[in-house]
Amino acid sequence: MSTPTPPAETITALARRYRCEIDMSTDGTTPAWTLLPGISEFAPKIEPTQQESTTYDAEGWVEQTVTMLAWSIETTIAHRAHPTTGAFNAVQEKLRKASMAFGADSYVRVRYYDRNGAADAYAGQALVTWEPDGGGADELDTVKVTLTGSGPLVEITNPAAGTGKTLTPEKGAA
Repeated sequence: MSTPTPPAETITALARRYRCEIDMSTDGTTPAWTLLPGISEFAPKIEPTQQESTTYDAEGWVEQTVTMLAWSIETTIAHRAHPTTGAFNAVQEKLRKASMAFGADSYVRVRYYDRNGAADAYAGQALVTWEPDGGGADELDTVKVTLTGSGPLVEITNPAAGTGKTLTPEKGAA
């Protein structure tokens, strides 16, 4: 009996591999992808709607069919402010304002991808929920942001692919 070959993939990926960007363009035609800073937790989700589709041919086994997909991103961010002016970060402000808007102003364009260049990159349009965590006098100002997809989540070419570089918020491409 032969010994199975162990997989070559022996390194566990880190959760912080994701980079999330919001389109800050004002004309809506030419994207201005800008880093969402301060992410401390990031959880992209795709949830299928499944309907039973059992027929007599299944011989007593239940069959399921995916009929819809819903996507969302749940993230926690450190609320960032300028050290001199005290003004909040523009990307975070766009999310906060979208969470309180109606119509077209309630949507943001978002993309996220593996900052190391892996083929794990998506973009879509989303509604925003902005929930400050609150806390005691000794705690940081953090906010739970939920981006709920409206329409498809589209696979895109990873902007970091082929660069051979790791993107960091402090330095861009390093």
